[in-house]
Amino acid sequence: MRIRMIVILALCLLAANFIADSQAGLQSASQTTTAESQLNKLPPELRDKGHQLLSQSEELRQANLAKELFRSNRAATIEFLLAVLETDPSARVRATILEEVKRFPHPQVRQALERHAASDADAKVAILALETLRYQDNFALAGLLQQRLEMARRSGDEQQYRLLAKEQERWISLVGGTMLPTFMQTPPPLFSLKAAGQPIRVLAFGDFGIGTPAQKEVAEAMLKFHRRTPFDFAITLGDNFYPKGMESPSDPRWKTWWEEMYAPLGIHFYASLGNHDWGLGDSPAAEILYTQKSPSWRMPATYYTFTAGPAQFFALDTNEISAAQLLWLEDELKKSQARWKIVYGHHPGYSEGQHRDNPRIIKELLPVLRDRADIYLAGHDHDMQHLKPEGKLHFFVAGSGGQLRPITPGPRSLFAKSARGFAVLEADANRVRVSFIDTNVNQLYEYSLMREGATATTSLSRLK
Repeated sequence: MRIRMIVILALCLLAANFIADSQAGLQSASQTTTAESQLNKLPPELRDKGHQLLSQSEELRQANLAKELFRSNRAATIEFLLAVLETDPSARVRATILEEVKRFPHPQVRQALERHAASDADAKVAILALETLRYQDNFALAGLLQQRLEMARRSGDEQQYRLLAKEQERWISLVGGTMLPTFMQTPPPLFSLKAAGQPIRVLAFGDFGIGTPAQKEVAEAMLKFHRRTPFDFAITLGDNFYPKGMESPSDPRWKTWWEEMYAPLGIHFYASLGNHDWGLGDSPAAEILYTQKSPSWRMPATYYTFTAGPAQFFALDTNEISAAQLLWLEDELKKSQARWKIVYGHHPGYSEGQHRDNPRIIKELLPVLRDRADIYLAGHDHDMQHLKPEGKLHFFVAGSGGQLRPITPGPRSLFAKSARGFAVLEADANRVRVSFIDTNVNQLYEYSLMREGATATTSLSRLK
């Protein structure tokens, strides 16, 4: 009897193993069939990359492969990626695919978004799909407003154009999903930091808020410079806080990434917004409202202007340049009686850095600045640059306040260097001088604009 029981148990175990092996084999065959079906949606020359994506087990690498594949040929890979979206178990991979395909005009994209918004197993992916649907709908409606705005421009009806331009500013926030009241986009009246007859020294830097030792090193160099030759105030050139700005005026990073870094200088910092500062829906409002809580941070609106000594400064929001902002800027530049007009924002027009020239800034902003402003100072590229002027308008980039990328001088370069540091602007009635300073508080470059506008001096190497 015992032997019979042992034999029966052994047979049962063999049967169970056989069934399990058969199921595994069927599952494997099913997975192989699914993978083959998905790969057949790709042209032959892209199937190796598709196979790498499907066989990759590490989520981050798989997500990056999906991104690389789609960007290599959007039209040829869209159906393959939509198929992967429906079967991949990784929420990270699904979210990456949704982010990549959301602006691609394909009928199945919206169907996929609706499906994942209603039923994706991961709540974050569902929210992303829902937000993308909201973006698509509002983007289409904003396009109608843009058509009407253009109609008013062509007709020459300035009153209607200005009304529509202000409404467009509200729709920029609606499309981006940003909780930013329109009154926070309304610049305050012109204000002054220092009497017109007095010289000024200004600190300028961008692309810094990452909370790393590199950011702290630059901040310490600023303090050393300030103790030797004090600044009157400072300006920021955007991307104040990575990766997506601030969650609220009470975000704990304000203490560690801002106050501990920069408050020791004892001056006011007049900030502008970068693209990363627009990442979270509440971030632009949080950065404006923090002005009321900080002894050092100042951002009265998304764009604004003020005078200091012989200069007038114009802080811009270049992430989305509304028609209303351009009208305001043109009006303020025309009214300005300052000897020097210095405009600053996040995105440069011309750049030899990683982002290269920005066609939108060149087309929309530079026509307003040419023949009106003396300096346009930006960040975005994580380096230091001085580029060839257009008429009297000079272009500087100071985007290495914490971040850093390599740069190779190009045709427009007067100076280009990959070095963490900051810029210093010094102005009096006869001259405005721009210097680049590194973390050892060494001057890397200097350029001066003279009152007559025809004579300029440089020190050190133009290209280094």
